[in-house]
Amino acid sequence: MNNQNELFIAKGCCTAKKNLSEKASQSKDEGRELPVAIIGAGPVGLAAAAHLSSRGQSFILLESGEQAGANIKSWGHIRLFSPWRYNIDKAAARLLSANGWVQPQLEALPTGEELVEHYLKPLSRLPEIKPFIHLNTKVLSVGRKDTDKMKTANRENTPFVIHAEQNGEYKTYESKAVIDAAGIWGNPNPASSSGIWLAEEQQLKEKIFYGIPDILGSEQQRYRNKRIAVVGGGHSAINALLDLAALKESYPETDILWIMRRNQVEDAYGGEERDALEARGRLGSRIHQLVDNGQVMAITPFRIQLVKKSETGIELIGSQNGKHSSLDGIDEMIVNTGSRPDFSIISELRTSIDSSTESVDALAPLIDPNIHSCGTVRPHGEKELRQPEKNLYIVGSKSYGRAPTFLMATGYEQVRSVAAYLSGDFAAAEKVELDLPETGVCSVNLKSSCDEPASSCCN
Repeated sequence: MNNQNELFIAKGCCTAKKNLSEKASQSKDEGRELPVAIIGAGPVGLAAAAHLSSRGQSFILLESGEQAGANIKSWGHIRLFSPWRYNIDKAAARLLSANGWVQPQLEALPTGEELVEHYLKPLSRLPEIKPFIHLNTKVLSVGRKDTDKMKTANRENTPFVIHAEQNGEYKTYESKAVIDAAGIWGNPNPASSSGIWLAEEQQLKEKIFYGIPDILGSEQQRYRNKRIAVVGGGHSAINALLDLAALKESYPETDILWIMRRNQVEDAYGGEERDALEARGRLGSRIHQLVDNGQVMAITPFRIQLVKKSETGIELIGSQNGKHSSLDGIDEMIVNTGSRPDFSIISELRTSIDSSTESVDALAPLIDPNIHSCGTVRPHGEKELRQPEKNLYIVGSKSYGRAPTFLMATGYEQVRSVAAYLSGDFAAAEKVELDLPETGVCSVNLKSSCDEPASSCCN
């Protein structure tokens, strides 16, 4: 067979004691039992692998990066505000512990780097998981074998085919089910309040950072003694602002603008001392103090209509309190307006996606940030995640679309339920095993704090 069209079919038992050739041979004898394909080796994708392995289900895990947790490495300098106890999947912990893993102090707050090094990397290297991970494998599209979206006859009995590129080589994989845990990182929303990417903003990308740069580390020279606009009203924006304020202590000419759509700045402070997650509450209290003492200038409500280059830097044109307004002379922008899902890889499959949140359709009324905060989202599982395409599941942050109310532990519960269902344990799939702190105090005024649905109060 031509290498450009080589067909890779991962089959067999998940136990590490049997080699790949034995599994392939066994699969043929058992009627070509296909694996479950998991897209994305982040926390939720790896948790799915752990649950499937624990249930004796075969799987393949496709990851576009060079290692597990590759996206998290890009914000490794950021400390999570949820402690380790809410960031470790139970099935993953059992597998790790059986292989001599030492559990972190459960009340400590890990950085992104620590989450990868002390949890995701060891998990990905377990003998139950490592043989089935395909790194540097970018999924291009997923469909049914020899069957386009329009064809219905025998569709449910037709295997999925995953088209991918691995180290520059085209490959395909077959599977009996697909768990899309690709997440939404790397697909940011623009700065404009309309949510539309305009050419002017795209032309200024060398002056705009989407996410949380390493302000006190590798990116320090870029921001010191500059006039910087941070756009967004969630905790990602607050983290960037706090780092800029620390930079300003050494470089006092650093000028910090905080631009939001919120009706009043107080809506961004959250529960502060009333927040069940203490570290998140401290973020609100610290930014509150910085605004009050003038170190950070909050400009809200300001709705950006256009980002353009001017003679003095970047100019933001928009409206403030219903009147035309502009801000000029900005050297750098940091945009934290959230991210959006990319469904292009599953466009040839039958999906049901909510038109406003871009979440899994059945989740929309449960997670709509105009109605819910993190703590009021009802736990959910396989039943709510079902798609019209049988055995296709969108999980993790991608399942929430643009809604900012996703928590890592919620993703773990999702894949626990899905793995149980795919294993035939329907009773376990219907059970709810999610234990979270009350997080509804992440916003003081639920309606006003969720006027800016692209900004996160929960991640």
